[in-house]
Amino acid sequence: MNALPTSARTAPPTGAGPAAPAVARTFEQQRRLHPRLWDTDWLVLRGMHTAIDRLAARLARPGTTALDFGCGVKPYATLFTARGATYTGADFGSGHDVMIRPDGIVEAASASCDLVVSFQVLEHVRDLDTYLAEAARMLRDDGQLLLSTHGTWLYHPHPEDHRRWTREGLIGDLASRGFETTECIAVVGPLAWTTMVRLTCFAVALRGIPVIGPALARVVAVVMNLKAAVEDKVTPSWVTKDNACVYVTLSRRVKGAGAGRSVP
Repeated sequence: MNALPTSARTAPPTGAGPAAPAVARTFEQQRRLHPRLWDTDWLVLRGMHTAIDRLAARLARPGTTALDFGCGVKPYATLFTARGATYTGADFGSGHDVMIRPDGIVEAASASCDLVVSFQVLEHVRDLDTYLAEAARMLRDDGQLLLSTHGTWLYHPHPEDHRRWTREGLIGDLASRGFETTECIAVVGPLAWTTMVRLTCFAVALRGIPVIGPALARVVAVVMNLKAAVEDKVTPSWVTKDNACVYVTLSRRVKGAGAGRSVP
């Protein structure tokens, strides 16, 4: 599954809010919000959208300030802005609302956000300490971190790919860096994600066949995605809970986490 990069500016962050003009969605934004049955990651994107949308309904409201830490194309921004939140994207380079410097420091003020979101970024972060310390620094005392990352998946560098987590390990890594996890949603269990891995490999091979290859890849994807959906349906929740493809977590910033950090 593709991930999105990482970075940010000074604060309080400003960005797309309830009054922001509508902009055309990019292909990747559209695909993540409305995955197609012939996409090889259809099942996991569908599950992520459901989980993120449910949490956004609880977290986003007029006056909420959210920062997407490693935003890429901000694929889930509309789930928050449609509910009245102000949504800012932070990533490397100058083409984003807020810049992340090469050392991982976000050019945003401390205690400037109610919510930091991070979607499929953490596995690509080399320095977890800096990344999560910056997330804590930018959050207000009652702020929350909404984060998704892989429990398991194929190697996919963007531009690097460093780790995968068990549920216990992810919650522990967040806790040791100042976040108390209040919710951990498991997306796609092992029976289904092993089918997805095979599908991904088949699709890559089929797309290399001239003329008919892409069409064949789509047909195979539809069949195998439906198979995976059935497999996921019959997998017991207790199995998926500790063996998921993706974990979507909601964590509370522990008081004092990130204290003393500032943008030099």
